[in-house]
Amino acid sequence: MTVEVFGRPVSYIDSDPANEQNKPVLLFLHGWGAPAETYRLILDHLNGYCRVVAPDLPGFGGSEEPPEAWSVDDYVEWTLAFAAALGLERVILMNHSFGGRVSIKLLARDACALSVQKAVFMDAAGIRPKRTVKYYAKVYSYKLAKRLFPAYAKKRQGKVGSADYRNASPLMRQTMVKCINEDLTALLPRIRVSTLLIWGEEDTATPLRDGKLMEKKIPDAGLVVLPGAGHFGFAQQWGLCSRVLDSFLKG
Repeated sequence: MTVEVFGRPVSYIDSDPANEQNKPVLLFLHGWGAPAETYRLILDHLNGYCRVVAPDLPGFGGSEEPPEAWSVDDYVEWTLAFAAALGLERVILMNHSFGGRVSIKLLARDACALSVQKAVFMDAAGIRPKRTVKYYAKVYSYKLAKRLFPAYAKKRQGKVGSADYRNASPLMRQTMVKCINEDLTALLPRIRVSTLLIWGEEDTATPLRDGKLMEKKIPDAGLVVLPGAGHFGFAQQWGLCSRVLDSFLKG
């Protein structure tokens, strides 16, 4: 399905547009480089008792890139405009990875046109990662090479940074840098809705310590750890994950 937001077409999934049974609406915000279709396992399951709405955020899947490098705040404004375009007023807000950044900023607002009833964070981003000395040595050596040996640095360009960074377009690389350099930890205590945190025990992209910190900082939060699972832990431990989701969302 498509809808126009900020003058640009947006691709999205809506499991039950008519919602004749008046099911609660669940708005799902996906991770970086993983558009809505990636989460069919979750979306199809939740459709049993929710109207599930999952957009492709600008720059991903079937949605065009933003007109310029966006910040997390820009994605929040876009999310609110998308919800308004579909007439969504009350939602359960669910996210994975990058979608967590948008959710944190949205939920931390003092006033918001979109009423959020509950929230589910899965391996969510938002806390600035701890960097090692090796990481900074690699980054600054590359920056020095760009200045002194630009031809060599250009050859190395596709070999530095994360896979998400390397696979992104130049504009989305700028967007990624703007978003991940912002630490949202201070906003967590302002999240006032009941929040379920689901985390892969062996997640290396957003490590479990991030989930534990979110549980500590968000006033009404509970953390469920998926044993032996990574960043897409919901798929690796779907049996446990689905039972936890059902318990929280139906309760």
